[in-house]
Amino acid sequence: MTGTVHDFAIVGAGMAGASIAAELAAHARVCVLEAEDAPGYHSTGRSAAFWEECYGGPGVVPLTLPSGRFLRERGFLNGRGALYVGRGEDRATMDAFMRSFEGTGVTIERLGREGLEARVPHMRADWVDAIWEPACADIDVAGLHQHYLKKLRAAGVDLACRARVANLTREDGIWRIGCEDGREFLAANLVNAAGAWADTVAHMAGAQRLGIDPKRRTVAQLRVSPAAPDDLPLTLDINGGFYFKSDNGRLWLSPHDEVPSEPCDAAPDEMDVALAIDRFEKVTEWRIEAVEHRWAGLRSFAPDRLPVYGPDPLVPGFLWFAGQGGFGIQTAPAAARLGAQIMLGLKADAMTADIDASAYSPERFHAGEKARTG
Repeated sequence: MTGTVHDFAIVGAGMAGASIAAELAAHARVCVLEAEDAPGYHSTGRSAAFWEECYGGPGVVPLTLPSGRFLRERGFLNGRGALYVGRGEDRATMDAFMRSFEGTGVTIERLGREGLEARVPHMRADWVDAIWEPACADIDVAGLHQHYLKKLRAAGVDLACRARVANLTREDGIWRIGCEDGREFLAANLVNAAGAWADTVAHMAGAQRLGIDPKRRTVAQLRVSPAAPDDLPLTLDINGGFYFKSDNGRLWLSPHDEVPSEPCDAAPDEMDVALAIDRFEKVTEWRIEAVEHRWAGLRSFAPDRLPVYGPDPLVPGFLWFAGQGGFGIQTAPAAARLGAQIMLGLKADAMTADIDASAYSPERFHAGEKARTG
């Protein structure tokens, strides 16, 4: 076997792959293989771009909070606030939401109709209950992605674009990674940061699929009258039926859909756009003047909707960094630091000290199974 043998080869150069590569590169020789012409084409480039403490549920909060401190200190966040809204019949759901985050460190408070109206104008009269999350902020997604790409390049990481993986074999403890264009890479460890393609890569490597399913989410940009105020908070249905936020006088609106999809270059479905508009018109009195733009991206979830970080217990040298749903960008700093510590056998630091890594281990899907040798 000839050629440079990297310590880690990472499949995917979106936010997941770029961040874990940047963290690993301080300690190891790393290469990153990106199937597209440039990093960040899929989910990273189509994010709704917010950091929201409750997003992903209580199990994700340990990753979100330390990531928020990192992002805020480095200027990647711009304050907005978030408001979960409900009608009178949603009171029990609102109560349960509040209880679910007790003791997690998340800052939320209950508001009534008056507090709702003060933050979101033009809401219809039957929307009377709200939960306010003041810390929610917009993320400079492109800036954060470039931060990690710059860091990995400075560390000498080999970043190969148009390097779609075609085959994977392991011999004498080394992965041989063949790409569709004939290029070949060698590495002791293979990191699966392939997003919607994570289970596909796992299958190619001889690992068990974990059921990391891609789901399509649609967003439409609307011109509304009157124009959306710049200080409008991210506004979310407590039942998960919609969210919207302002952007330069426009509104970004999503039906909060999770449509099962094959891994692909996701495109918006007109029915999903129509569904979003229908829901929006039942919530607010804004007049929609035009749908100016629409897009869709894939968010990929493990069966328990928690991310998967660490070594596969059955396939030596195969490591997971996947299943990060819609919260992969907002948790990137802590997730990448934790992932690198797991993969390198390093101790936790100030960012990861309060994170239980076992909660995200792939071992939770392999109870009772024994690892293969090779």
